[in-house]
Amino acid sequence: MAAEAIPLPPAETTGFVRPYAITGGRTRANHHLELETLISTRTSALLAVPDQIEHQLIMEECRTPQSVAEIALALRVPLGVARVLISDAADAGLVTVHRTVSGDEGAEAHLQLMERVLSGLRRL
Repeated sequence: MAAEAIPLPPAETTGFVRPYAITGGRTRANHHLELETLISTRTSALLAVPDQIEHQLIMEECRTPQSVAEIALALRVPLGVARVLISDAADAGLVTVHRTVSGDEGAEAHLQLMERVLSGLRRL
């Protein structure tokens, strides 16, 4: 006996938007954003009302600094989509991207960062 297939609702009734439709298919961010890069809402942008709902959500989420990974989780979008959205918000002057240690700055800076993270984890 064959199992009956359950019909899926039409796409227009589900309210689901493909993640990369939000970014217009773009996958590259203008800013270098690591998972741990901190983002905060600019004080001067607190009264701004961005056109894109995702930028509004990013601004709300980043009233206290949040990492790129935390923002992606809050928006429920893939990391690549979050990076593009955050980058767009930074280009619009809505958020500040806080500088993180990059591979160009040497092993000593990376070691110091890892020691601070480990110290923070131990305090939890």
